[in-house]
Amino acid sequence: MTTASRPIPLNPGSALMRAYRAVFWNRIRLMQRTASVHPDIVRSTFGPRELISINRPEYVHEVLVEQEDKFTKGREFAKYTRPVLGHGLLLSEGDFHQRQRKLVAPQFVHRRIREYTKVMTECTEQMMASWHDGMELDISREMSRVTLSITGKTLFGSDVGDEADDVKSRLTFLMRYVEQQLRLPFHAPYAWPTPKNLRVRKAVAGLDEIIFRMIDERRNSNTDSGDLLSMLLSARDENGGSGMTDQQIRDEAMTIFLAGHETTANAMTWMWYLLAKHPEVFQKLTDEVAILKGRAPTMDDLPTLPYAMQVFKEAMRLYPPAYIIVRTVKEDVLIDGYKLNAGAALIISPYLLHRNHDYFPNPEAFDPDRFTPERERAIPRHGYLPFGAGPRICIGNQFALTEGHLMTAAIAQRFRFELLDQKPIEMEPLITLRPKGGIRVRVRSV
Repeated sequence: MTTASRPIPLNPGSALMRAYRAVFWNRIRLMQRTASVHPDIVRSTFGPRELISINRPEYVHEVLVEQEDKFTKGREFAKYTRPVLGHGLLLSEGDFHQRQRKLVAPQFVHRRIREYTKVMTECTEQMMASWHDGMELDISREMSRVTLSITGKTLFGSDVGDEADDVKSRLTFLMRYVEQQLRLPFHAPYAWPTPKNLRVRKAVAGLDEIIFRMIDERRNSNTDSGDLLSMLLSARDENGGSGMTDQQIRDEAMTIFLAGHETTANAMTWMWYLLAKHPEVFQKLTDEVAILKGRAPTMDDLPTLPYAMQVFKEAMRLYPPAYIIVRTVKEDVLIDGYKLNAGAALIISPYLLHRNHDYFPNPEAFDPDRFTPERERAIPRHGYLPFGAGPRICIGNQFALTEGHLMTAAIAQRFRFELLDQKPIEMEPLITLRPKGGIRVRVRSV
């Protein structure tokens, strides 16, 4: 990278009051408008605050890989999600983050994921057993329930599927709370017993009850199942008791528990929505999965089902669950000659990157063939970013890809979905990218 400094293009609409009004827009429309000023990098101001948006893969590589030590998690994002996630992997920094990631990583290696696939297919089969031709349901709710069951059973040895509605309700409330706090210029500190803060504490307490119940059940059983929860508990007693505290166990468990199902559920929901709107793609998918002859797919089947993975990846291109990545500049940084000032907030939007005409012709079209091996290799590094990149890449990315691949193949050979409302589904850009109000469908047998 060059060492000469040049000014970052300024968003002309970033005066204080205009910026304040813009914050109340749909966040994605705001990012699109900001990127239209300058497609690669642009600077906006909000009073004394500075916000820099980057939308070029080479710059993303600098921020998330080459110079990642000069950035921290978004300051405001961390502040308002801390009551829920504590100091788990998503929010922790520095040496502590590296230690915790090293501790958790063995649960997501290829061998472990292969062991999880039986649970993934069993949970999917159990969900489909409750469906029948002609019934109406919210596919978003179904995907949340099954992915929560999979996460609970594989990583915590606990069946929490029946609590999925409660988890989703509490999580939705908390994500909307975070979103509101990020928008408002002034608000009461979390420690104050305001009505809203008390509702937030109640929502967190409900999630804590589930997590601590799983911890207590495992501890009282005196068994080591070799899963994530057993690993967290055994780490607590290492080095003469100087390992993880109960709070640390809770924070890591809560982070994996929530993130482990929320993002995959959203990706699968958007995928079924897209398939319902594109029957020709669904037909090609059903032709491929016919090789299974009605049986549940296994890990060994996945190489013979490439189109199912292409469909899943293309859905994440159009609707990346982690549609926005936020960092705070820790110290002055030069990227391609542009100076990023310490303290500035930095925005990377996979949603925008995935719609770059240079890498994805006709970017709004749903075209799984973009992810054939030849075409996928042509996508520039970090031009496709559904799981982040660098040392903080989503630790469960291979878990999610395998889960999505298996579920897509299992469901597509037995069912398709008809949208009950043909109007475009509105996006709800919270911490993750959800369909607003869910997606109502009618189930049809294939």
